[in-house]
Amino acid sequence: MLSAGEAVMAEAVLLLGTRKGLFVARSENDRKTWSVSSPQFPDIAVYAVGIDSRSDPVRMFASITSQQWGPSLAHSDDLGATWTEPARSPVLFPEFTGTSLERIWQIQPGCSAEPGVIYAGTEPSALFRSADGGTSFDLVRSLWDHPHRPKWEPGNGGQAIHTILPHPAEPDRGLVAMSAGGVYRTEDGGETWDPANQGIRAEFLPNEYPEFGQCVHKVAADPADPDRLYLQNHGGVYRSDDWGRQWRSIADGLPSDFGFPVITHPSRTETLYVFPLGDGTPDAARMPAEGRCRVYRSADGGGSWQPLGAGLPEQRFWVSVLRDALSTDGGDPAGIYLGTRDGQAYASADEGETWGLVAQHLPDVLSVRACTVS
Repeated sequence: MLSAGEAVMAEAVLLLGTRKGLFVARSENDRKTWSVSSPQFPDIAVYAVGIDSRSDPVRMFASITSQQWGPSLAHSDDLGATWTEPARSPVLFPEFTGTSLERIWQIQPGCSAEPGVIYAGTEPSALFRSADGGTSFDLVRSLWDHPHRPKWEPGNGGQAIHTILPHPAEPDRGLVAMSAGGVYRTEDGGETWDPANQGIRAEFLPNEYPEFGQCVHKVAADPADPDRLYLQNHGGVYRSDDWGRQWRSIADGLPSDFGFPVITHPSRTETLYVFPLGDGTPDAARMPAEGRCRVYRSADGGGSWQPLGAGLPEQRFWVSVLRDALSTDGGDPAGIYLGTRDGQAYASADEGETWGLVAQHLPDVLSVRACTVS
């Protein structure tokens, strides 16, 4: 069973999705040292990984994109030791859409009131829902039929839904975000969807504050108040206290407002983490400021920021961390994990204060998820 809040856990499991396979890392000594598997799905890109800790046993997911066979979704019920890959992808666009699946960018369990419900976000931008633990999925037709959809544009990484946030207490409420299209919310179980982008800047559009069209990179919810959201944009770090109705900047104190990931502490309110890129100038390269690998943490909801780098590379670090390559494991104290585009993975067992190397010389790390088990 999961040890969601215990001070000592028997084991931590870390999934590392890379451009050439999936690696499973395990730690049996309170996340101090790690053993790393050989690549599973070798030479296949794993754009998303997911963990459903509500199920018994824990079910893990890997979005696999084969150059030969196309995209699919595999799952594991033994903490990543073995994987079941279906003969036919469980996520498929219906024929009437006239389109095909490019890849699965996000795998997200539903709320606790909906056991067995799993969501998938795809490219092209669409939301799929499973009611059987991820064995089969149906297209959420209401979002696909949204009148804005023909005007959604691809970001540099493609036109994809990369964030899915089911409301933890109210099954009828949910939120998705995409590049490029912005944030959309439902309050009626997915019957209708409304854009929720007021205050988010789109500097690349003639109207810099449009109703939709923003290149949102990631959204995370506060553990104590799910109506409090944090958003990393393509230029801009934002906070909303009313579930996306209005956003305000919290970028002051960061070296740059550009970056990809944002995560929240699993139990501590108003605590969030980002990985800034650039030095704040409009033409800055998308590299860490000063060539240093640093995660920034705020313990006051974005009012102030603290750089965290003890144990991370201090010099000549010029690579980025992608939107799903920063994660937490839900433990107490929380483990924080990051994967880099040059194939390094780091873990912090003390909520970001200090870091240790999990693996190096991996392929480009695309996605990271972790859990603790007892």
